[in-house]
Amino acid sequence: MRICVVGPIPPPSGGMAVQTRQLVELLTARGNQVNLVATNAPYRPALIGNIPGLRALFRLVPYIINLLRQIRQADVVHMMANSGWSWHLFAAPCIWIAYLLRTPVVVNYRGGHADVFFTRSWRWIAPTMSKATDIVVPSGFLKDVFAAYQINARVIPNILNSELFKPVKGEPRSGFHLISTRNLEKIYGNDIVLAAFAKVCQTHPSSKLTVAGSGPEKDNLRAQAKQLDIADAVTFCGRLDQAEMVRLYQSADILLNASRIDNSPNSLIEAMACGVAVISTKAGGIPYLVDHQRTGILVDIDDTNAMAEAANTLMQDPSKLTQLCEAALRRSEDFHQEKVLAQWQALYEKISPLREAKH
Repeated sequence: MRICVVGPIPPPSGGMAVQTRQLVELLTARGNQVNLVATNAPYRPALIGNIPGLRALFRLVPYIINLLRQIRQADVVHMMANSGWSWHLFAAPCIWIAYLLRTPVVVNYRGGHADVFFTRSWRWIAPTMSKATDIVVPSGFLKDVFAAYQINARVIPNILNSELFKPVKGEPRSGFHLISTRNLEKIYGNDIVLAAFAKVCQTHPSSKLTVAGSGPEKDNLRAQAKQLDIADAVTFCGRLDQAEMVRLYQSADILLNASRIDNSPNSLIEAMACGVAVISTKAGGIPYLVDHQRTGILVDIDDTNAMAEAANTLMQDPSKLTQLCEAALRRSEDFHQEKVLAQWQALYEKISPLREAKH
């Protein structure tokens, strides 16, 4: 089958970019002819990237030309869509071009801001969304958001590379290793993670925290760690590549996630697949992903005390910690690449019954 996949690719290694890359690789390995149209292709010439306004033109024009060329040759278009300007600049042109060229298009909508974006802009979004052949979301949370607008979205979860993200038996170590693996932005609540960890250190002073990610809050968070007198116990390791992330998960006992807005974060899925206990806020679609007290522990947004208490409870109860990790590992099987890819392949087959006669 000829599939045109449209979306961002690494670098940087954000959640949607990683999902796009994995989808392309897996579909190609299955024998499909996959053509990728990157929404974040490098600027040509590179110096254009430093000129606001002009850089948008230099990215959009080649993007539209590439869409026209690739969609003409495709049996199915798979659009990785997001909220905000990304929707208007990249998703909308793709959907309309596919519609006008009579090529089935799947809108694979992602992002924790969907409800706010729809509330503000639905009258502009609806005409384009109605031209999609099928709408797919990665979580029950986003399915409910779409249902509020009388759209029955299909749920196909994120792809997990289970050959990479898996638990390993390491050497026994002294002290607990906690990790946080979100970008250093306010919406991900890294300040709450640091504050909760400071409380954990009062009970478990040998504990260590690794913060993996980059972003505008880096300097503020480093200053906060010093102010809380935990700087020696916290490692800010910056953005890691996939292999480094795997090693980090496999070295950890507990993941702390304090996001304030979220959908179905890959970081939680990857942690569960590596046998790491998850303590997270209830932001957005996370309660659809983590079953409280069964596959993880959920706390209210910005509740520092509850997050610290949950971590201390698991540290003091090894059997509870093991029980959560084992249940989370079983839950992660729902995201294994072969299971998810089979769902995508079945959908493509369903919506393109005349693909052989098209060209």
